[in-house]
Amino acid sequence: MWPLLICSVLSLAIIFERARFWWRVNRRKDGNLLDSIFELVERGDHQGAITSGTGAKDIEGRVLLAGLLNHDHGLKESMEAEAVEQIERMKSGMNVLDTIITMAPLLGILGTVLGIIESFDLLSLSGIQDPKAVIGGISQALITTASGLTVALVTLMPYNYYLTRIESTVRRIEKVGTRFELAYQKGLK
Repeated sequence: MWPLLICSVLSLAIIFERARFWWRVNRRKDGNLLDSIFELVERGDHQGAITSGTGAKDIEGRVLLAGLLNHDHGLKESMEAEAVEQIERMKSGMNVLDTIITMAPLLGILGTVLGIIESFDLLSLSGIQDPKAVIGGISQALITTASGLTVALVTLMPYNYYLTRIESTVRRIEKVGTRFELAYQKGLK
């Protein structure tokens, strides 16, 4: 049960940290900033777009700003590098949650198997005379399986939600990046 307790505490800590992260991401979204950057870039005013984008706190704004700051040396590559960094920030802790989802039921089953082994050892010592001791031991051993499944299920729902958020944000970054490249090319003409 101790490893399951550690898994559940770790899982809850990561879930709450990720909830706080996504809350901040939502709070920092600034659609007007992106529109302003697109408008300035389409007009060829790269310095104005840099000035407008400086201090961008939302994910897409940071990706565009990275491209603007390095537009002479590799617009697309700079945006891709910043996008990779932002995606890594979004994925923080997700591997641990994935591991807990897999490991918790296995730890529960291991606890059950060990408990059943102990119950059979008790049965071999006391014989059939005291079946209540064996049944009570098996019943107690099954608690670890139920606990492992509970930890996995409680972790699975937020994990899938955060995974969906990451995927939709990555798609949005790709769309914004493509739109930005087109606006940049238009501004060069």
